[in-house]
Amino acid sequence: MFASLRSFLVCTLGFFSISGFAYAPLDHLPAGSRVSIAIEPLAEGSAYLTTSNRDQLFPPASTLKIVTALAAKLALGDEFQFKTELQTNQRDIVIRFSGDPTLSRDDLKQLLTLAKQQGITDIKGDIWLDNSAFTGYEKAIGWPWDIVGVCYSAPSSAISLDENCVHASIYANSNGSTRVYAPEHFPIYVSTQARTVSKQEQEATQCDLELQVSPDNHYQLQGCLVERSKPLPLKFAVQDPAIYTQRTVLSLLAQLKINLQGNVRIGKPQQSNFSSIATHYSTKLPNLLEVMLRDSDNLIADNLAKTIGAKTFSTAGSYNNGTEAIKQVIFEKTGIDLSRDVMADGSGLSRNNRFTSEDMASILRYIAQNEGKLGLIALMPTAGENGTLKYRSSMRNAPIKGHLIAKSGSVYGSYNMAGFGLDKSGKPTTLFIQFVADYLPNQKGDDKPTIAPISQFEQLFYQDVLKFSQFMPKK
Repeated sequence: MFASLRSFLVCTLGFFSISGFAYAPLDHLPAGSRVSIAIEPLAEGSAYLTTSNRDQLFPPASTLKIVTALAAKLALGDEFQFKTELQTNQRDIVIRFSGDPTLSRDDLKQLLTLAKQQGITDIKGDIWLDNSAFTGYEKAIGWPWDIVGVCYSAPSSAISLDENCVHASIYANSNGSTRVYAPEHFPIYVSTQARTVSKQEQEATQCDLELQVSPDNHYQLQGCLVERSKPLPLKFAVQDPAIYTQRTVLSLLAQLKINLQGNVRIGKPQQSNFSSIATHYSTKLPNLLEVMLRDSDNLIADNLAKTIGAKTFSTAGSYNNGTEAIKQVIFEKTGIDLSRDVMADGSGLSRNNRFTSEDMASILRYIAQNEGKLGLIALMPTAGENGTLKYRSSMRNAPIKGHLIAKSGSVYGSYNMAGFGLDKSGKPTTLFIQFVADYLPNQKGDDKPTIAPISQFEQLFYQDVLKFSQFMPKK
């Protein structure tokens, strides 16, 4: 039955396994690109379309978040919440952080307000910021040094506040200088030595705006800013979340008129006679995963990975035990062996990550087969409608819009997609993988608008995904 259907599809749509012959959409990619693609039915049967290199390792980028999401569902469960707890021993205060990536300044203020309402207006000892939930690096091995100052590479830390991200803006002055503004409530230091230049001067000198960061949350802008009438919005990754939170706590104590005789210290106090007086919980896991998958939130992904490691190994979470725990949990719960894949983090940001399209397909197939209890497909972005796929040029128009559900991923030279094709009723019927690596197109020297090679390839490939997903054989 399936063989005859597949033969019909081959004759009708011109599809077969790609092994030693051309697949026309690939012609749009620049020479030197490496590609591993597949379109597979979710029902039983062999792939509709596949390359012969399914066992080769590719940088997965943010498609790795699908793997992290599945492990989180299996290891932590839907009722999981990050917990931030304020405790006291009648002299000292300890705030026990758990790596909540959604904890805000207002949430922290509410905890201190609840403490004040219980009569704590004069703290005779110290306030401890307990960061013992995680250990090891806050930036994974393989994170590029040149993006550490931007918010999508915010450090993964037990003490996380305001998404470990702050906002600022830079203005072009008429005298050729620049000025920078950051809201006063952000305990950071921002300065600028950047010059304001014309577009022509910028192109002639190749002088770009550059960001220098230092560990004490000091940010300095250098280089050139092209003339503009409106300020340029900026987002900075907090370099030291513990110091940032320490300064925020001091500011909040002053606002609330709570007197602190000691200091705000970072670490775990040696005393054990603390009792809870206030607790803040994050939203539950499905809500966290929806933000993580749709917005491709790296901090949520990495803090969840470390939390999985902490639970699996009964110790402080880290990148090392988190990524190992993800593999162990998935193998024990699903039978999918990821031992050949390389994971340096849970977000996919590290350039050290490597994954095969074959293993990614296995993950997708398990998710689809167990969607009733997992509910993960419902949390992923839909082409042209929401999340990171809402404005993707190859997905925002008919017939693709609304008919693919997938997770995108890109790091330098890689443009990936992993997800599901839907039939006309909106039901997933196929899974598809797109791993494109070493994509380095020549830069055009003029300003004429052109469709990027990757977009040309994607438009054709996604149309084929849709054809297979919505094909209905005549009875």
